[in-house]
Amino acid sequence: MDVTKTTEQAVARTLAEADDLGDAYPRVLSLMAERLGWAFAAAWEPGPDGKAPLRCVASWWSEPGLEPFESVTCSLALDPGEGLPGRVWETGEPDWIVDATRDANFPRARVARSVGLHAALCFPARSARGVVAVVELFDTAPREPDVELLRTLTALGDQMGLAIQRRRAEDAAHVGDQRKRAMLAAALDAVIAIDHRGRILDFNPAAERTFGYAAEAVIGEDMAELIVPPSLRARHRAGLARYLVTGDGPVLDRRVEITGMRSDGSEFPVELTITRIDVPGPPTFTGYLRDITERKRQEAELKASRARIVQAADEARRRLERDLHDGAQQRLVGLALDLRLARSRMEGQPEEAARLLDEAADELSAATSELRELARGIHPAVLTEGGLEPALRTLVARSSLATVLTVPVADRAAPAVEVTAYFTVAEALTNVARYAEATEVEVEVRFDDGSLIVEVRDDGRGGADAGRGTGLRGLADRVSALDGRLDVHSPAGAGTIIRAEIPCAS
Repeated sequence: MDVTKTTEQAVARTLAEADDLGDAYPRVLSLMAERLGWAFAAAWEPGPDGKAPLRCVASWWSEPGLEPFESVTCSLALDPGEGLPGRVWETGEPDWIVDATRDANFPRARVARSVGLHAALCFPARSARGVVAVVELFDTAPREPDVELLRTLTALGDQMGLAIQRRRAEDAAHVGDQRKRAMLAAALDAVIAIDHRGRILDFNPAAERTFGYAAEAVIGEDMAELIVPPSLRARHRAGLARYLVTGDGPVLDRRVEITGMRSDGSEFPVELTITRIDVPGPPTFTGYLRDITERKRQEAELKASRARIVQAADEARRRLERDLHDGAQQRLVGLALDLRLARSRMEGQPEEAARLLDEAADELSAATSELRELARGIHPAVLTEGGLEPALRTLVARSSLATVLTVPVADRAAPAVEVTAYFTVAEALTNVARYAEATEVEVEVRFDDGSLIVEVRDDGRGGADAGRGTGLRGLADRVSALDGRLDVHSPAGAGTIIRAEIPCAS
């Protein structure tokens, strides 16, 4: 059999059997160079996007002393039309140089002359996308063009181009599959794929954590039996069967909230999105599930908090009505009666009228004091006029315990923030005085990273529970209404720390 034909077959077999192009190139180059009698061979490829520059990706040589030429070859980056590889890459046609050392467009002429390389040929490896690589061969003596050899190498180049393109596509698919697997493994949501029978095809790590099954234990099993509660299985199977017959899938590509079931039989709320996978054959589906237990808990807590805020507002309004009715309003009614009586006695009993007027003045002063005290409980005037620092100092001054206060002097926050901080300290000091059996209290207020931080620390007996009683729970509601957070740390026998973090613009 002709040597060129056997070479062509050997190269084709090598490319087909190779697992990696990087491993195949040296073997292909050695096969061609050795069997066809050339001393040096090199393969060139463009960048990953198929654009310039062209670089050497593999080389082979048979004789000693060619290392300098190989070193220069591997260091070059050629544009289209530059050097022998660049010319062939640009034209897509093979080229032959009788003596490369005399070629005007051969950047390696000097080093080729120094190592004794002369004849050169280069042919393209082409695919449907164009030239994907070029291969060059060199010999130690000048050679006249061999038309038959060029024809064989051109055919070989076409085979190489197809093999290279196929291998690249396989590599890309492999990389894509690896990337998909990595994404599924890293996904925080559970991802479960099923076939048209409802059998599990894929079960990512998040699904393992969410439902409590190992992937290898559930692949091929009926999904409904594992993660769908018994009360919903018939509905699930009916929906799948209806889609297979009619193509009608009302829950496809929509977010829905349903109930899932863990391996221990416990049920929990999940958010689910189902999509159909676009692959040939019977329908397959992917479900994206998220455990929303914590979100539901937070929603319930928010709903309860809002209800408590409304209830507290109603109670505060009724208390205010009661205080006004029982206090200042009664004094004002009595004042009106005294004034009418004094008017009736102005002519006949002036001394009695004067006494009644004096009593009316005293009642007016008492009513004014009651109203001022009542207003202080609603919103302290000193807080509006002077800000948080003087208001807290007034509050601390009324405390029955030794209290150390640290508070910004000049900085001010939004009124709602200051009011919340004020009543946090007020409630905390009241609780310490009533329940903590403490001797010292520290109150610290500071701005930190866009929030106002309020901390009240005591050396009392601890054991405070934010979930019991209305005081701390009301504080938590007040703080959460501003998107803040209230934390209570109160180990038994080690004092209590109440910390409010209130977002603000200051």
